[in-house]
Amino acid sequence: MFDFIIQGFGVALTPLNLGLAFTGALLGTLFGALPGIGPINGIAILMPLAYTLGLPAESALILLAGIYTGAEYGGRMSSILLNVPGDAGAVMTTLDGYPLAKKGLAGPALGISAISSFVGASIAILGLTLFAPLLAKVAVLFGPAELFTMMVFAFASMSVMMGNDPVKTALGAILGVLIGTIGVDSGTGIQRFTFDIPDLYDGIDFVVLIIGMFAISEILLMLESRLQHGKTGELPVIGRVFVTMKEILYCKGAMLRSSLIGFLIGVLPGTGASVAGAVAYTTEKRISDKDNTFGTGDMRGLSAPEAANNASAAGSFVPMLTLGIPGSGTTAVLLGALMLYNITPGPMMFSEHPKVAGGLIASLYIGNIVLLLLNLPLAGFFARVLTIPRWALVPGIVILSFVGVYQLHSDMGAIYLMLGIGILGYLLRKLNFSLATIVLGFVLGGLMEENLRRALAISGGDTNILWQSGISQGLWAASLLLILVPFLLSRLGKRKAQTA
Repeated sequence: MFDFIIQGFGVALTPLNLGLAFTGALLGTLFGALPGIGPINGIAILMPLAYTLGLPAESALILLAGIYTGAEYGGRMSSILLNVPGDAGAVMTTLDGYPLAKKGLAGPALGISAISSFVGASIAILGLTLFAPLLAKVAVLFGPAELFTMMVFAFASMSVMMGNDPVKTALGAILGVLIGTIGVDSGTGIQRFTFDIPDLYDGIDFVVLIIGMFAISEILLMLESRLQHGKTGELPVIGRVFVTMKEILYCKGAMLRSSLIGFLIGVLPGTGASVAGAVAYTTEKRISDKDNTFGTGDMRGLSAPEAANNASAAGSFVPMLTLGIPGSGTTAVLLGALMLYNITPGPMMFSEHPKVAGGLIASLYIGNIVLLLLNLPLAGFFARVLTIPRWALVPGIVILSFVGVYQLHSDMGAIYLMLGIGILGYLLRKLNFSLATIVLGFVLGGLMEENLRRALAISGGDTNILWQSGISQGLWAASLLLILVPFLLSRLGKRKAQTA
């Protein structure tokens, strides 16, 4: 393991990759600071550019991972200063962050959130370093049947843990699977859902889907918003950003507990920073809120979700690298980026692509330090990004989206398809569907179908292979528990309410 990390730092410390880690951290912070942009949109916009520039796989992943972790840092700014979450993972940050800003403590709030983010990410990256290679060794035991069952478990996790409406979450995942089946079937040569349109014979390209679903739909929402006519709002006075040792010690318990919670939730397939932040906040409230100060401007209430969502972001790399299953919507996009380089994350990645896996893990250490150094002294500068008017922001996103898709395809058909998917994404967001579940369904559905075919080919068509091994049986049982337990608890709660 030590040799593996040393090799990873050898990759990450090259001048090119150091520059990309810094660039990713800076851009990610800016993307995260702008409400509604977030890590997925930032990665979706820049992924085609990284690919067309001819960057090696490890360099492209270092850049995109820097954007991901940087956006988790940046998302706190609009939450604290404007009471507008930068992304879903920063929703819980508003509960105590904005009240602190109204009390004149915007600077210390930004400072403690940056330190909490650093602590959470550091603990999670250490966990990634220790457990990912070990899990990769265990993951070698997974054959096609076990991997198929793992995909079933991932879908069960996603349907329960992502979003407030499990039904819409499940429907979104099914829609993603259906989108993934469009095109000529590679096994049989049969056209599926192509409607005799030649542009659909090769299926829906991942980049077109991502930019359409997220960037274009976000543009449509921005155009609909009142904020398009002016600035996002008046910023409170930031003042000092550097926090005192007393304030750090006051929050140390919340930081450590929430970091562990965030990492464990991030490792679970189908969860994300929003789930981690909510669980960490409610847990810390039960433990620490003796005087009912949470929600009125308690620094512990700000520290908990910030540590958890950054720990979750780093933890979500564990299932992606070891099992090829995205731990969150953003890692689903990163999984697609690796597939552009013909690299399939999974059990053999640490042995077949050690430069990519090791370079990524090492870059997370470097990027985390860079982010702390950027976010403490430059908090006031990043906060000014919030005042960019929508009339200037929207055209920039449009240009990047169109150029990114056209660079890859050189075909107007891909542009029209991207716009169509963007309109669909806009309608789904208006109906409160989670677009991340659609992306996960799209990515996992293809892997699920591929492993199912391999398993049935090995068994000669005998479906018993799907539940013969102990690993498969354990995953089937866990999947059933994830689906049934929340339902049974809900029914039990209703009965208690009726008898009360």
